[in-house]
Amino acid sequence: MTREGLNPKPMAVAASDTVGTDRRRVLWVDYAKGWCIILVVMMHSALGVGLAVGATGWLHELVAFAKPFRMPDFFVISGLFLGRAIDRPWREFLDKRVVHFAYFYALWFFIALILKAGDLGIAAPAAFLRAYLWGFIEPFSSMWFIQLLPFFFVATRLCKRVPAPALLAIAVGLHLLAAFHPEGGIYAMSSTLTGLTTVDSFALFFVYFIIGHLFRNNVFNFASSIGARPGAALAGLLLWALLEELSVRSGLPEIPGLTLIFGFAGAFAVVTISALLARSDAAPWLAYCGRHSLVIYLSFFAPMAATRLLLAKTGLAENVGLMSVIVTLVAITAPIILDAAIRNTWFDFLYRRPSWARLNPPAQAIVSS
Repeated sequence: MTREGLNPKPMAVAASDTVGTDRRRVLWVDYAKGWCIILVVMMHSALGVGLAVGATGWLHELVAFAKPFRMPDFFVISGLFLGRAIDRPWREFLDKRVVHFAYFYALWFFIALILKAGDLGIAAPAAFLRAYLWGFIEPFSSMWFIQLLPFFFVATRLCKRVPAPALLAIAVGLHLLAAFHPEGGIYAMSSTLTGLTTVDSFALFFVYFIIGHLFRNNVFNFASSIGARPGAALAGLLLWALLEELSVRSGLPEIPGLTLIFGFAGAFAVVTISALLARSDAAPWLAYCGRHSLVIYLSFFAPMAATRLLLAKTGLAENVGLMSVIVTLVAITAPIILDAAIRNTWFDFLYRRPSWARLNPPAQAIVSS
């Protein structure tokens, strides 16, 4: 098992890739990230609508179907990008892998807390400050992913001299430890190992990130092989979907150990679908969402909540499933529209890291990169 491999870029081909990357193989990553972010927004939208109206709809079934692989897929894809960045100087590494995410977390958590201050009873400055500082220990709502990624990056960097089999064994052990303490929800993977979201999520999901990092060449080679056998790939996807549905209904993916199998099976299913779509760029809107996945992730909560409230108050859509779909669509498109609207304006800092927030100041760091 080797640590040498790809350092893929979503919008360009890395000339020094070890496995001859071409545009199609880069494009499938955008598609995969698009699936990831849509599944995450869909989950939060459907669950929020369900709580608001006191009922569930057909979209909840799809959310439950995706539970075993929704976040594993996100972290496998994230692990693909560490590559040779792991050997860059610490200053550059920390700027791109830690400060980058810290800036956007601090900014958008502050915005979210302002919007929620009244509901949370923290309108007083002292209460607001306490809640804000606590958010760096216990992450706010859906933003835990943004807070967790830098810990994965740094942990992997610190462990780069640890033999790959040993590192993998540690990651599997952490996962099993967390998986034996499930929170018990039917729609999302989570653990109650310590009661701290960051610690529990690190233990539960680090194995998926490290697999993406250690086996990045294998993942990219697998994706490139899909084009040669599209018929077999489609047949495999149908079989996987059937087994996934039957397994979710029986509760098999909840069993510690099987959580890994279903997580990786789903992740490779997403890779397969993405590689097939990338062959002819069949859904460019999905790839666009993938390229702007962090833009969506940071700010989908606001349009999601506003749309949910509007639909619940007005009754414009009475079907729970339809309400969930509408909320999901608005929550995905609104951040993209906002990003385009504020580009090259004073509000650019919302999605583009300014030079003062960089350890290496020369150019702006863009969220979608």
